[in-house]
Amino acid sequence: MAGHSKWANIKHRKGAQDKRRSKVFSKAVKDIMIAAKMGGADVDANPRLRLAIAKAKAVSLPKDNLQRAILKGAGLLDGEGMEEITYEGYGPGGVALMIECLTDNRNRTAPEVRHAFSKRGQTLGTSGSSAHSYHRVGSVLMPAEGVDEDELMEAAMEHGGDDILADSDDASGDDILRVVCEIDALEGLREGLEAAGFPVSGYGLWWQPAALIPVAGRDAEKLLDLIGALEDLEDTQTVYANFEISDEEMERIASL
Repeated sequence: MAGHSKWANIKHRKGAQDKRRSKVFSKAVKDIMIAAKMGGADVDANPRLRLAIAKAKAVSLPKDNLQRAILKGAGLLDGEGMEEITYEGYGPGGVALMIECLTDNRNRTAPEVRHAFSKRGQTLGTSGSSAHSYHRVGSVLMPAEGVDEDELMEAAMEHGGDDILADSDDASGDDILRVVCEIDALEGLREGLEAAGFPVSGYGLWWQPAALIPVAGRDAEKLLDLIGALEDLEDTQTVYANFEISDEEMERIASL
């Protein structure tokens, strides 16, 4: 999700530990598969795969799972090709949703996403129905702790970065910094920040909301329920939603 780190922290406080661990493993596996799909299985020639593997090891993903994810993502396992699909729709309060999925069976994934919407009285949209509410940009991530934002901004601007956003890691709930840039500047930005000594923990393409929609009350409750259901689907990689909810409202919802 984008633009609402407070929700990520509340979500992780409320979730069960074993469920969180399963979701962390699933996210690590999918990150590896996407990296292998995009750049191949050669770790030395694929910096995104190296980074995904390092993150997977940091959460203690079993070695067999890691190796299988590489082969599966690269299409080296017979009959197990993976495909990236983005679904679009609108939630309560007119919030535009983008759901990125990684699947080996779109005939399973599409009905699951559609059901998550319809069960909550919402409708899955057609391709392009929500995308106009976002800009596709490059994104470089790093832990917020210990990073001087002034130094980061200086380095980012030197290497093509446009802005720095405070966010929260979807898997862990930890505070992170997101440096955004034009898509064609992504590799140069990542390399430049790494060379400058910043602890890059992830990078890739990201949907940046053009504007955030204020949501409160029952709309906020129903929206967060929908997002949570979408995030819990097996094939979901990332859910984007262009909303903002006040800290006080988030705390109220968390106490329900």
